[in-house]
Amino acid sequence: MTEAEALEKKQQQHKASNGNVLPEAPREDVFDHTYKEKEGPKPPSVIVWRNVFMMTLLHIGAAYGMCLVPSASTLTLLWSVLCFVISALGVTAGAHRLWSHRSYKASLPLKIFLGVANSMAFQNDIYEWARDHRVHHKYSETDADPHNAVRGFFFSHIGWLMVRKHPDVIEKGRKLEVHDLLADKVVMFQRKYYKPSVLLMCFFVPMFVPWYLWGESLWVAYFVPALLRYTLVLNATWLVNSAAHMWGNRPYDHHINPRENKFVAFSALGEGFHNYHHTFPFDYATSEFGIKWNITTCFIDTMCFLGLAKDRKRVSQEVVASRIQRTGDGSPRSG
Repeated sequence: MTEAEALEKKQQQHKASNGNVLPEAPREDVFDHTYKEKEGPKPPSVIVWRNVFMMTLLHIGAAYGMCLVPSASTLTLLWSVLCFVISALGVTAGAHRLWSHRSYKASLPLKIFLGVANSMAFQNDIYEWARDHRVHHKYSETDADPHNAVRGFFFSHIGWLMVRKHPDVIEKGRKLEVHDLLADKVVMFQRKYYKPSVLLMCFFVPMFVPWYLWGESLWVAYFVPALLRYTLVLNATWLVNSAAHMWGNRPYDHHINPRENKFVAFSALGEGFHNYHHTFPFDYATSEFGIKWNITTCFIDTMCFLGLAKDRKRVSQEVVASRIQRTGDGSPRSG
């Protein structure tokens, strides 16, 4: 092991932003180099026609919602943006950075907010989202990756939701260490009441508020802040799996597919610095440059300022610089 590698390993011992080294815990979001894909022909893809129909119907409804945008009031459009940000944070700050990677600690009130926001996003419950995301990091770009980008843009963007999971995805998911998720009362409560929470937060609340408070028509209120907003959040998240694994530079590790993609960073509230994130998955900012192009990092920093979050894990500039020299592609970084 080189001196730089030893330094990087030491950095990954969960050093919090306050300088304290946190107790080591099993990590399931680091790539497993020992995994080998099975030899022989790949199992055939089994299309889930119900999902195909629902996704098609959803996007037709969203397209119709876009046609209704000019007829929506200014308050309804502002409400739609607010719902977009809240539901996106339920994924980025919640299911992703908090529960998948444990990159910071959240108080109970913040966990409850993120759990509610996650239900508004309607992208599977927190437990399932975090479990599958850890599998994605541990077996990235292999048969065990739920949205393996090697299978193309369409598959990694939305196609993976239209077919049965590859057997290796199921097998590795079952073997994953998820005791922290099972022990989290907010995660388990949301999982137990996920369907009613989605109906309430993803569809009813976004539709009811503009109708009740400022007299927006129920038709517009359903198709714009509910359906269109939901579809946009879905696609913003999916772009992290697809575009950010295909287009962009790799200044931190050119041996892996994930890229730095500013468009994805903008649309997904800071999740587009993907080469950095897959190189240092435990970093709460998912970027070398903090809050720049990164609303989620700004949100977490604000929560820490308010005393609702703590122990943000960060990579030192020394470790980042050594990693760039060792495995980077020599391209300019996104800052």
